[in-house]
Amino acid sequence: MSNTTQAVTRPSTPAVSARVLTAAAGAVILLMLLAYLVAFDQGALSQSGMYLHELMHDGRHLLGVPCH
Repeated sequence: MSNTTQAVTRPSTPAVSARVLTAAAGAVILLMLLAYLVAFDQGALSQSGMYLHELMHDGRHLLGVPCH
């Protein structure tokens, strides 16, 4: 008989859960879409009338993005 002891290894748990990663990825995608709409769209996707176009135009001025 030997007196060797074996270390008990526990399965490692992920530092961040999959739900949190999915939520973070979704938030990043939505923020990138919003940044595109405000900064670069120039009315190509926001064709729901002049109200949305003017709102995005004012947002460009507010953020200092050149639009003229």
